[in-house]
Amino acid sequence: MKNKQAAIELEGVVKRYGDKVVVNDVDLTIKQGECLLLVGHNGAGKTTLMKLILGLTRANGGKLRVLGDDPTRVSSVVSRGQLGFLPELVAFQQAMTGKEVLTFYARLKGCPVKQCNDLLERVGLQTAANQRVQTYSKGMRQRLGLAQALLGDPKLLLLDEPTTGLDPSLRQHFYNIIGDMQAKGTTSLISSHALNAFETRVDRIAMMKSGHLLACGSLTELGEQTALPIKMRITVAEGQTSRLAEHLGDNSGISQVNGHSVNLECVNDDKMIIIRRIAELGDTVKNIDIIPPRLDDIYSYYMQEHIT
Repeated sequence: MKNKQAAIELEGVVKRYGDKVVVNDVDLTIKQGECLLLVGHNGAGKTTLMKLILGLTRANGGKLRVLGDDPTRVSSVVSRGQLGFLPELVAFQQAMTGKEVLTFYARLKGCPVKQCNDLLERVGLQTAANQRVQTYSKGMRQRLGLAQALLGDPKLLLLDEPTTGLDPSLRQHFYNIIGDMQAKGTTSLISSHALNAFETRVDRIAMMKSGHLLACGSLTELGEQTALPIKMRITVAEGQTSRLAEHLGDNSGISQVNGHSVNLECVNDDKMIIIRRIAELGDTVKNIDIIPPRLDDIYSYYMQEHIT
């Protein structure tokens, strides 16, 4: 039953290249229909982990199952038909048109060729379908790569830096596509350095450093584990900042006071206590902005505090 509920299962997975350990005793389970963001510095082991999942390289230790099968087994060819992959560096035959490229991959994957037109339209390349890839911008090649990954309505998507080269409107379009796929039950594993862009768009975040999996959880769970402070900005009526600061007291974590606002930091457990004290001032208070730890704050914490 466990394998039916998990798209990817790693138990104590180790990968070495010579004497260098690039993936070190990693345990990770990604459920079906889940969207997980994989983050870490260059050389953390993210790409190697994806290669292991794709079956492009074998682990030196531990157990790995993808869609219920060992990805390196010949029998997993069937499972690979249910997997879509977008590499960080997208490279296609320059002399082919976008439609020819997608048709080639559809036949290679055993997908209906008629699906190509729909996918080209879905990623916004319908008007450029008959143009040669050599005329495509980086963003257009990235979208063609995404269309290739979506062939066959895969159950599992592996996306390595998928928003590279996309402008803000196209990034939003990409997020919508991944959201639609997840709604259909597709599992997504995304590796990206665009931390804050993805923080509210994924179910969990897995953090790697030097081959180790340091932490994995939702943004809220990771914030609680790190105990990083919550920031507040309280806007008050003209000339009332001193009154607010005095009311809150010296131990309230005030970091800045100016003519219209007071900035402070507090731990999560103290948040409601401080809010209630602020509310005691009634109409003096005009606004409260509460800023929880962002993903880049949490990432910096783990990179600085954990093993090297």
